[in-house]
Amino acid sequence: MRFVLVGQPNCGKSTVFNQVCGYKAETGNFSGTTVTFTESRVRLAGDVVSLVDLPGTYSLSGSNLAEKEVFTYLAAHDFDCIINVLDASHLELGLALTVELMELQRPMICVLNMIDEADHLGMRVDINSLSKTLGMPVVPMIARLGRGVKEVFLTALKTAKSHQSPTRLSFSQPIEAQISVVKKALGGVGMSMPAEALGIKALEGEKAAFDLIATQQPEVLETIQTLARGFPDAEGLEEQIKLERHATASAIASRVILQGPRQFTLRDRLDNYLLHPVLGYVFLLLTLYIFFQAVFQFGGWIEHPLMAIFSQLEAWIVARVGTGTLLANMAVGLVQGISGGLGIVLPYLLPFLVGLSLLEDIGYLPRIAFLMDAFMHRIGLHGAAIVPFILGFGCNVPSIMATRTLEDKKERFIAGALSTLVPCAARLAVVFGLVAFYLGPVVALLTYLFVLIVIALAGKLLSSLLPEDSPGLILEVPPYRAPTLKAVLQKSWFRIKEFIVEAWPILIVGSLILSVLNSFNLSQYVNAILQPLTWLLGIPKSVGITIVFGVLRKELSLVMLGQVLGSMNFGALLNPVQMVTYTIFVIFYMPCLATLAVIRKELGQRSMWAIMGLSLVIATVAASFARLVASLVY
Repeated sequence: MRFVLVGQPNCGKSTVFNQVCGYKAETGNFSGTTVTFTESRVRLAGDVVSLVDLPGTYSLSGSNLAEKEVFTYLAAHDFDCIINVLDASHLELGLALTVELMELQRPMICVLNMIDEADHLGMRVDINSLSKTLGMPVVPMIARLGRGVKEVFLTALKTAKSHQSPTRLSFSQPIEAQISVVKKALGGVGMSMPAEALGIKALEGEKAAFDLIATQQPEVLETIQTLARGFPDAEGLEEQIKLERHATASAIASRVILQGPRQFTLRDRLDNYLLHPVLGYVFLLLTLYIFFQAVFQFGGWIEHPLMAIFSQLEAWIVARVGTGTLLANMAVGLVQGISGGLGIVLPYLLPFLVGLSLLEDIGYLPRIAFLMDAFMHRIGLHGAAIVPFILGFGCNVPSIMATRTLEDKKERFIAGALSTLVPCAARLAVVFGLVAFYLGPVVALLTYLFVLIVIALAGKLLSSLLPEDSPGLILEVPPYRAPTLKAVLQKSWFRIKEFIVEAWPILIVGSLILSVLNSFNLSQYVNAILQPLTWLLGIPKSVGITIVFGVLRKELSLVMLGQVLGSMNFGALLNPVQMVTYTIFVIFYMPCLATLAVIRKELGQRSMWAIMGLSLVIATVAASFARLVASLVY
């Protein structure tokens, strides 16, 4: 059996998925976190069920790639039950999608998540009345607390086994007449989805529906186009279908929602300060300062004793195998690769990801997006790209994938190019391992603010070279929610597992490779090729090879730095100006291989090469400017 989770952004469907599948899907207390579908197999009441978490969508006739992906999946895959997750506190908005899903004529249940938020707003939903109106089971749930989750899947299992599908709700007579003609023309023989459902999507002008019909019954396309052109309503057939769905959803919501007095609490008043045009930025800077201080203090508390242990281990190895030989260099390289991950990267990465998860689950991240849009929009940045930027602080890969929520190709390219400049968690090791550790957390915070300025200026440049309408940010700001320890820890583990499983082995192997290169003096040739760049930046010539390794993983550049300099005590080998310059360059230059692969897949090969060249130019200019400023301070 296969169940599919479908719902609007930020309705909690990925939280539901994670409650039963373990933490395998990215979640967030803001829209657009899930950008591709995730599937996992679970055992449910003796049955093995495949559970699919689809991207959040407001419609099956969406104009962006994420929404199109939902329709394509539902049209092309076999499944046994749709689990439609709705935010109970925004029921009318969610019901529009529910009405559309009912047209698929597949077994389906409706899940009212965030019942507690609805209660907070004074809303009581008559579940029995809603179930009777929709003709399907309706289950209340609070996913973040795990309440009602078991009942959801037991109900879905029962519904799937009964093969009972809800009857779609009717349109007006003129539209029903058009649907009847298309349904008859399609016939339904050999169709991948019900002919009626496919016909409705085609009448709406959905390109994916046209493509399906073109492969199965191309002769029907002309009939559909003729019907659409001849529709008498001034709004047009496509718009009229959408208007009637929303009218139906509104009518259902008005019947089943009993509105009482809203409960005003402290969290309702927080936005008066946190989103204030002046005070909002003060609180933002204060939050970031506390955040960086906490990461630095926690990381330093762990790093010092760990690196002392590894230094003793390295000295012990040197005392027994000597120095200068291939074996000795590889042994030291192995220790440095392990210590780089365990002693430098993880101490800062762990508190950073925990803190990021806390800010996300509380609901502060979308408010940061709102504040930053007000600033960045004035200098030509696309407001809709703020969400990919925020995702980029965790990893640039999902940030690139999140650009599929943008409609225009130029918008997607600009957002993709800018999101690669966002310092991801991997680059955190460089920032804290050099700047924060030796120059202090305040300088690290200033580094991040400098990065934001560079991104803004780059956005202004790209917007000038690729003129586009710069849309404002349309972002549903979610309510504040109390984070749960389980969710925060699971989310942090989900993100840090990538480093442990994928990145750390690369660090160790890279360190071993570099030790071999140094043993045979091969690294000098790479350094010679990159000497013009290192000379321009004012950093040691020997550092050149670390830039090459950094393309694999940004953390690797820091580990390699320790190896080429012969010590993890960077303060004794690099002056403050060189630390700042190197850090800024590593932040901006060349996306990692994983990010490049996703750019090629999402935006195309030409865009990949363009972004690579652009990032290298920006890195060189930004690092040179940072070097100039740092030389005036230090």
